[in-house]
Amino acid sequence: MVDRLFGTDGVRGLANSWPMTAEMALKLGAAAGRHFRRDGSNGHRVVIGKDTRLSGYMLENALTAGLTSTGMNVLLLGPVPTPAVGRLTHSMRADLGIMISASHNPYHDNGIKFFGPDGFKLSDEDEAEIESLVHHGVDPVQNQNIGRAKRIDEGRMRYTEYLKTTFPENKRLNGIKVVIDCANGAAYRTAPETLWELGAEIVPVGVAPDGTNINKGCGSTDTALAARTVVETGADLGICLDGDADRIMIIDEKGQVADGDQVMGLFASHWASEGRLKGGKLVATVMSNLGLERFMSAQGLELLRTRVGDRHVVEAMRAGGYNLGGEQSGHIVMTDFATTGDGLLAGIQFLACMIETGKPASELCRVFDTVPQLLKNVRYSAGQTPLEADSVKAVISDAETKLNGQGRLLIRKSGTEPLIRVMAECEDDALLAEVVDGIVAEVETAASSG
Repeated sequence: MVDRLFGTDGVRGLANSWPMTAEMALKLGAAAGRHFRRDGSNGHRVVIGKDTRLSGYMLENALTAGLTSTGMNVLLLGPVPTPAVGRLTHSMRADLGIMISASHNPYHDNGIKFFGPDGFKLSDEDEAEIESLVHHGVDPVQNQNIGRAKRIDEGRMRYTEYLKTTFPENKRLNGIKVVIDCANGAAYRTAPETLWELGAEIVPVGVAPDGTNINKGCGSTDTALAARTVVETGADLGICLDGDADRIMIIDEKGQVADGDQVMGLFASHWASEGRLKGGKLVATVMSNLGLERFMSAQGLELLRTRVGDRHVVEAMRAGGYNLGGEQSGHIVMTDFATTGDGLLAGIQFLACMIETGKPASELCRVFDTVPQLLKNVRYSAGQTPLEADSVKAVISDAETKLNGQGRLLIRKSGTEPLIRVMAECEDDALLAEVVDGIVAEVETAASSG
């Protein structure tokens, strides 16, 4: 049996280890090039962006070699946010877009995400075809048909100019102080520049990438530094992005953090009041808090849930014609403006709500009361299947019985790391801890004995 390459969001793993090797990147580039260069002409192009990880240089060069070997012309954007790649793939009439990033993971991981010519992430069918071509091999083109590669220095500026058009016309952020935490990642120049050009006073954090400090002690997965900076500088809010800037966490003027659920709840309510929320529905994943679902229902709106992964959210949005969705982790998808989750865009729309309502961030960040939620992760080794153990199945069944009518339980494998995620929601804190800790202990035992 051949190991799967594609996970929840492209191909991801430890840099310089399978599948994140230069050799595999070359094969993926060649396979993707062959798949999207269908007519054999030399006019096909692909745009490649990356975040600030040290291994990005290696993977960028290997992908370029594979792509040009199949006749694709490569346009190198350098460090740009993931959503910029989605947008520029479409606006530059490219046949394919590639982002080199492991998102919120530490620097020693990396990943490769693909976008189709419409700027949206690839379908399961496209990924399966590329994976098949990797395993079966791709013949290179004749030497006169080898593709070219060139750097596109203005890609970041094109994206910045577009983002500014999504802010209300004739409005400015004058008098608004914003702490912007770029996680030492892909948006370390884009985000401060964009907000400054809209008129905000900027306090930058996480804008000194060195190849190894991406997401380290900063960003959307570690908001303590930004929260402290907001309070110390008297800022009106903080915007925390992750390494590739497709996620956001908002920090209010008191230093309190609002996750993706609160941001989606605000946007859904605000858009619905203006008649902008298509279908009266918000698309989120099974991880979103039960409080968000209750909030939507109380307003006569509906929350639709999908599997975890912003790609699944987008697929459901496109199928139903909805224009707002996302994840609790901070992916906010607004298809009126973008093809994928965009943290900086979400931050700009949050600022627009502040300007339009005149309310402080602390009021806008708390649109519903959350149901207590506990999430714990258990790491396991390759080849192990701890969820298949009878003892684990038994403790899960017992937990479901205890929670019946009082909350909900969700257990799943991570699509990006070797982790079992155990999550439960319940108004009873003691019961919540009991069921989660009991399952975690049994999964750990199964993993250690496997």
